[in-house]
Amino acid sequence: MTNNLRGVLTALSTPFNQDETIDVETLRKIVDRSIEAGVDGVVAAGSTGEVGALSSEERLLLIETVIKQANGRVPVIANTGATTTAEAIRLSQATEKLGADVLMLITPYYEPLSLEETVTYIKDVANSVSIPVMLYNIPPVTGVNIDPATVRALAEEVENIRYIKDSSANWEQALQLIHHHSDVIGTFIGWDVYLYSALVEGAAGVMAGTANVVPDEIVAVSQKIAEGDLTGALELWKKVYPVIDALLSVPFIPAVKAGLTQQGLPAGSPRRPTADLNADDLARVQQAVSALYQNVG
Repeated sequence: MTNNLRGVLTALSTPFNQDETIDVETLRKIVDRSIEAGVDGVVAAGSTGEVGALSSEERLLLIETVIKQANGRVPVIANTGATTTAEAIRLSQATEKLGADVLMLITPYYEPLSLEETVTYIKDVANSVSIPVMLYNIPPVTGVNIDPATVRALAEEVENIRYIKDSSANWEQALQLIHHHSDVIGTFIGWDVYLYSALVEGAAGVMAGTANVVPDEIVAVSQKIAEGDLTGALELWKKVYPVIDALLSVPFIPAVKAGLTQQGLPAGSPRRPTADLNADDLARVQQAVSALYQNVG
């Protein structure tokens, strides 16, 4: 199996206007920011993009906007998973027609399924399209963990299941995927604090919501690792890690939006009921971002 998708993928934030409609113009700028920084792909309608707060029509608008703005410069990965198989198939087929490069398939959430039910859902949706599929394993949201053996079985049985985003925060499981199953599936780690470690261990890549805020710095770490300069990569990682830690130590979605706003891309507030950061958390994020660029300067 040949994995074409590799490197740093930005899990894009979804900016909103004051009336909570999608701010399409700012979204385009956020896409450009990541691409110009050198990321290897952008992800529409992921968790950082507040997918659970979007209607199906909004998700397709979001995905279409990202595809058009990327304009073939980098691959676009679109999350088309849903709470029912029928809706996931509808979204997946529509997204394939829009021109997405890879579909990311979160498994149904709200009511935890059995592993057998989850596997059936994945097969049904993946078989409804022809483009590559990325499994999205995020047990804290779905209540179901797709274990490495199951991942392998799915990749071997369904031809277009090519990748997995593992957001389990289980490092042992991540290492098993990377070291034991990379012959059949490319593993992208979706827990940002593991970014450096995952790339050093040989993951196909990382999917990072923090790349909205510090894309240049994350790309620089990835490039150093690809060049075999682990010492140089670690030095860069130590500089950017405090920002990543700050973003992950407070409510993440509003933290990313605060970081974008601080850098001149006002992404608005999260969609209610999710709130903006409180004053202390906002100060923590702003101080970490400011310190990074003061140190660079």
